[in-house]
Amino acid sequence: MASSPLTSSPSDRPARPNLVFRRLRGQRSPAEFAAAIRRAGLEIGEQVSCDARYIGRVEAGEIRCPNYAYERVFLHMFPGRTLTDLGFAPRSSVRGRRARDIDHAPLTRTANPAHATSETSGACEPYTPQNPYDPHHPHHPHHPHDTYEESDVLRRAFMTGGGATVAAASLGPVGLALDATAAQRPVHRAGASDAGALEEAVRRIRLLDDRHGADGLYRRAAAPLRAAYTLLDAGATRQTTADRLYSGAGELAISVGWLAHDSGRFDDARSHYAEALATARMTGDPGLEAHAFCNTAFLARDAGRPREAVRAAQAAQRVARPVGSARLMSLLSLREAGGWAGLADRVGCEQALARAQAFFERGPSDADPEWMSFYGEAELEGLEAQCWSTLGDWPRAARHARRAAELQDPHFTRNIALYTAELADDLARGGRPDEAAVAGMRVLDLLEEVQSSRVQTMLAATARVLLPHRRASGVSAFLERHASSPRMT
Repeated sequence: MASSPLTSSPSDRPARPNLVFRRLRGQRSPAEFAAAIRRAGLEIGEQVSCDARYIGRVEAGEIRCPNYAYERVFLHMFPGRTLTDLGFAPRSSVRGRRARDIDHAPLTRTANPAHATSETSGACEPYTPQNPYDPHHPHHPHHPHDTYEESDVLRRAFMTGGGATVAAASLGPVGLALDATAAQRPVHRAGASDAGALEEAVRRIRLLDDRHGADGLYRRAAAPLRAAYTLLDAGATRQTTADRLYSGAGELAISVGWLAHDSGRFDDARSHYAEALATARMTGDPGLEAHAFCNTAFLARDAGRPREAVRAAQAAQRVARPVGSARLMSLLSLREAGGWAGLADRVGCEQALARAQAFFERGPSDADPEWMSFYGEAELEGLEAQCWSTLGDWPRAARHARRAAELQDPHFTRNIALYTAELADDLARGGRPDEAAVAGMRVLDLLEEVQSSRVQTMLAATARVLLPHRRASGVSAFLERHASSPRMT
């Protein structure tokens, strides 16, 4: 970005930590505070893709002024305060500097800031999970700085469509069609704004998966991944930016792999996870390597390779130790427990579950990876339920599945559907068909919003188990509704 000779670029000025925002977080971890912000957003109809990394950027002063969606959420959370009361710079000061920069840009530059790229980042936070590029969006403020920092490559690959379906509400077809050719064109050397846009792409996918499941997202998520590797091939202006790009590309590969995994495309998922693992090893990133091994273990369990699941989970635990996150070690122990359950090794499973619980009880910390924002007590209970179900202990599995569904943050709609489907199946196999039918009906309600082959497959298995119990209370109604419900292709 060309800057005025009379005005220094915001990137030239050292970021000032936002100590006020840090005090407001209190004893909560960044992930917990991010979850509270997401919940507050839902209370007023705003879906903000807030996570631990966003909190870190705010507290470090990288985000001097939040975008309008975040502003509404923050003022809702802390009534009576202004943005400056929350430690942010006045919006007018940020907008004025950005406007001057645009005014002094070379005349050959496009006049539309939505097509501009910038090496600077953090003056304002441009990202929302809805479509910030749609001029008809109800919250679109028509201010240039809201989109100016977005990487042009990632912006083209990750525009949203704004409709009610997952396809339209997530990764709309227009941006992806553009990306098919954009990925083949030469791009500028990647800068901080590109790395930031890549990191936000990962957040976008995770947020939409939490809400809607994987099936409507997988094909569309491949375009941002191609764009990410285009950025890597272009090279970076600084080593720190290159490190962020490689880390972001690895996390994006895992996210896309998970979408393939959850939608039953196991071979595709394995390829994406392997790609992330290779990226992690090239860059010496233990956190990314542990994440790749973690998902590889989960995939191996689902694909019927329990011994591989155990070994991958154990490898993940070895590389994760330097990360210093007890919560990460807890999740990896659960992955190992799932493998032992698949091997019908009850002792090995119980030992791994005990380690998982002990690590979890140490509580969250700032060392917890950003991608683990989904992992709380509900997920702990849900994964333990799966272990007991695999071992055939239906009553114990049902207790944990029920608790998982009750504890889950409403933001994670897909996981609520998953835990409830687990509960329905455990109840059906445990000889409680009437309760299973009630849980099954709740899953069918959630499937109107969630698209997940995993959940549909589980519910279909439950329906088969309930067929001999048609006369039990509610079972016939569930079976009829399930038979008439649409299936994913």
